[in-house]
Amino acid sequence: MLYTINSAFYGLKISGLLYYLLNMSLFCLLWIPLFYLFWRSVTGNNTTAGGVWAILVGSIVAMIQFFLGNMVDPGGFGLSRWISGCVDIVTLPALAPIIIYFFLITFKFISGEPDFANFTLLWLIPGAAIRALSWSSLRDPILLVLVPVLWTAIAVGVSFFINIIQRGRIFVIIPAFLVILIIPFAAACSYWAFFAQKTYLGLLFLFATVAPMLVSVILSFIRARD
Repeated sequence: MLYTINSAFYGLKISGLLYYLLNMSLFCLLWIPLFYLFWRSVTGNNTTAGGVWAILVGSIVAMIQFFLGNMVDPGGFGLSRWISGCVDIVTLPALAPIIIYFFLITFKFISGEPDFANFTLLWLIPGAAIRALSWSSLRDPILLVLVPVLWTAIAVGVSFFINIIQRGRIFVIIPAFLVILIIPFAAACSYWAFFAQKTYLGLLFLFATVAPMLVSVILSFIRARD
């Protein structure tokens, strides 16, 4: 009888763990494509200049990174972990499509109305799918839940301030540029703080990363209703 109860308990525990891991992996897989659909419905933009290229090149880059592995040894909890978060995990994967899109638009390789947020979100969809599979074995909510949210925040927040620079006056260029630098820095710090179990610090940097995205979503929603 006791053996049966113990077997049932461990069975429930394993089932709960598998359900938890499956949910995190699904979140990593679905968060960015679902947010992309939400963002497109809010902004009313149904086409993206270079959208096909975003998915194609994003898939190729994600596969290359998957087979090559990390460029920086993450080490422990110190500076190497933060640099690894910048280069391999959080900052560069989300900033790379923005930088590439800027050059494609500048040198007229892509025609049409530029939309940095849409292009970046489309670029990140294949990478998120591959990471959901490769990270699922690590059982880490920081990678499977936090990182996709940080990617989205960088994509939308940085794009929001790029649009401000493009359409704004001279006196807003320097503050907007500084915020563009702060967003990816805060994202890497949030990843590092949560990994180092500095929860309150991680939440602070998470708010600093996500706040511009929330402002952009609210303003886009207001403009869509006018």
